[in-house]
Amino acid sequence: MTTTFEITRGTSPVILAFPHTGTEVPPAIWDRLNDNGKLLADTDWHIHHLYAGLLENATTVRATFHRYVIDANRDPSGTSLYPGQNTTSLIPETDFDGQPIWKDGQQPTEADIAERLAGFHAPYHAALAAEIERVKALHGVAVLYDCHSIRSEIPFLFEGRLPDFNIGTNSGETCDAAIEQATADIAARAEGYSSILNGRFKGGWTTRHYGKPQAGVHAIQMELAQISHLATEAPPFAYDDAKAGELRAHLKTILERIEAIALNLTR
Repeated sequence: MTTTFEITRGTSPVILAFPHTGTEVPPAIWDRLNDNGKLLADTDWHIHHLYAGLLENATTVRATFHRYVIDANRDPSGTSLYPGQNTTSLIPETDFDGQPIWKDGQQPTEADIAERLAGFHAPYHAALAAEIERVKALHGVAVLYDCHSIRSEIPFLFEGRLPDFNIGTNSGETCDAAIEQATADIAARAEGYSSILNGRFKGGWTTRHYGKPQAGVHAIQMELAQISHLATEAPPFAYDDAKAGELRAHLKTILERIEAIALNLTR
């Protein structure tokens, strides 16, 4: 089996994580998906390309497997991140529209969950945790910036249209206030874009699990509305170079500001 993750090691205190850009599905799992599931519609399309080269010397950790194999940004215990709200589970049974993704009788079992936790979820997070420790050893601090995207309108998950920048810090618990404030301020000043802090998306398991500011590890999630950088939020989910170019300028400013704050925290 091919590796479940890709790493680019850098010397910046900032680490970019990509849990949902992977599209690899092992054949035995692929055969169990129905036609709807095989669209892989809930991928964070092109996000690792959107961020490529924005912050010199940033470390990147990217899951190569698809979230339908197992979701690398869900609590391995299966506990919901958003109790009382519609969401998808550790191994999703439906897509973001609430439609089944598995053939009848081929839904994931408890044995599947255990096997995929060990084979995919755990190795990805072991790699991510190791990079956090390595970067923290270099600087005395590490900032995990978790990169995500989602369609701007999904009635099954939220009402209305999602803002372009959705910043999550679990209500300020996962990072220093200066990191949260700087990110929110830059997003709010971005002309032509909308933004929100700790709205529908407050940060997934990755952000909540690793973000321990008192221990020198800060975590923040950025969920981007796909309309901000895709030509269309439907197949073939094509990347829009013009849209992406404008967005990249603001993301670069955010990452550079986070890096500056992180370096200052070590002084």
